[in-house]
Amino acid sequence: MSGSFGRNQNNISCFGATFRQFRCECYNRSKTMHYSIIRRLATQPKLANAPKKKWKSVVGLEVHAQIASASKLFSGSGTSFGAPLNSSVAYFDASIPGTLPVLNRKCVESGIKTSLALGCRVNEVSMFDRKHYFYADLPNGYQITQQRAALANDGKMTFPVITPGKKVYYKTAKLLQLQLEQDSGKSLHDDYLKRSLVDLNRAGLPLMELVFAPDLETGEEAASLVKELILILRRLQTCSCKMEEGALRVDANISIHQEGDPLGVRTEVKNIGSVRSISQAITYEINRQLETVTNGGVITNETRNWDAENRRTVAMRDKEVLQDYRFMPEPNLPPLHVNLKPGSISTEDLLSVAALSEEIPELPEDTRQRLLEQYNLNAETAIILVNEPILLDHFLSITRSLTELPKRVIYNFLINDLLTYCNKLNIDVEDCSIKANDLKDILISLHDELINLQAARQLIELLHKNPEAKVNELIELHNLQQICSPDEIENLCQLAIANQAKAVQQYQKGKTKSLFAIAGEVAKLSSQKANMKLVVQCLEKLLKPTNK
Repeated sequence: MSGSFGRNQNNISCFGATFRQFRCECYNRSKTMHYSIIRRLATQPKLANAPKKKWKSVVGLEVHAQIASASKLFSGSGTSFGAPLNSSVAYFDASIPGTLPVLNRKCVESGIKTSLALGCRVNEVSMFDRKHYFYADLPNGYQITQQRAALANDGKMTFPVITPGKKVYYKTAKLLQLQLEQDSGKSLHDDYLKRSLVDLNRAGLPLMELVFAPDLETGEEAASLVKELILILRRLQTCSCKMEEGALRVDANISIHQEGDPLGVRTEVKNIGSVRSISQAITYEINRQLETVTNGGVITNETRNWDAENRRTVAMRDKEVLQDYRFMPEPNLPPLHVNLKPGSISTEDLLSVAALSEEIPELPEDTRQRLLEQYNLNAETAIILVNEPILLDHFLSITRSLTELPKRVIYNFLINDLLTYCNKLNIDVEDCSIKANDLKDILISLHDELINLQAARQLIELLHKNPEAKVNELIELHNLQQICSPDEIENLCQLAIANQAKAVQQYQKGKTKSLFAIAGEVAKLSSQKANMKLVVQCLEKLLKPTNK
């Protein structure tokens, strides 16, 4: 049999254990990643007595993505987040003697689809290994992973980098390998009772580890890579990417060196819990290293933790001693074979890569190109819309149902007003309570000149606070109708002219920009409700020089 797919062992509930004796000797041992087993012999980056050269930063990422699966990688226990402690634990997860791993077919399929989407070479034969290390919440004393022969290698990701105040550019990072492995459990520390307990719900959860080459230079590039990866994994439905639930975890390896010199000693930053924190943590660590060497210090090979509250990295443990994981082949799992022949189909025990490739949906970059061609959007607008899937859904839905509205009006409103409002509240667009139909009603009212842009922005705030309200009712209730009456407009303009005598004189002397100051006075007098197009026309008429 080429693979080891099948049904799994029965669960056991409430596997509570303190592992006190086990923990006391091994809890503080290093639990390092295998991103680079070979130790770097690079020169410490010191500024003292060194020629002035440009400093360069180097960033490599390791990403652990939890595979969206109803059961674990090698057992039949559930994977629901937030389940009662030790309620999703099979005999195998608890390392009960005599239990054997049974590979989850769905996880292999997800790994292959992800590999193909990232341009990887899927290996016809991959193998599982035991990676030994002692940790209180790892009952087996080893992790089943793929060290020698991973599921896939040699991929790459090309993604847009958006930096505030700078032009959007594309960056490419090589994906060295994608491998399947199991997660460890979770230790729960009780400071009051001075003891630690173990929750094994997470033990054995299916993970894809993606190891990227150190091809990045800044925190913004790293955050953009992860953002693009999240978009891809969600399109594939191979990972929920909910970082707040631990479904996507990112570790960053960071070093600095002077141009032309060998790479510097790297530090690894862990516990980065959001895309925004990725940029902040890496930027901070680069600056910390630069400050250290500028002051004559040296960078030590260590693991650091990201303190999101204080926005700084904190030393956790050094990595000067090389960890020996004593890798060995997993004796209870045969080599994993896949069918690489074009046109093949999957069978009960042999997956077809060609068949799985047919299931890959349109990827984010393909969507961007379609938006450029179909809707004549500029590149930056297409990038922003695709990076915010809810905005993209709103845009496509509104353009299909309101064909008379200019596309520019729709995407400008979504990006400049809705997205800006969400950013101001520091929330994601998907967490905004406004429904798509309400956005359509706002745009219709705006297009029909029932309201102006200022009122539309007020409606966004009102609908977010009261999502069950109707747009027309809010317009009436808060008196948001635009003033379009010629008589009212002229009266307001006359008052503004009287209040802005200096601006009137400058306008009549040829300084046409002074008209904006007078129009601004009209907006102020009308509580931002005057139709500014009619206001400008009226002002130009009233201030037009009379022929003598």
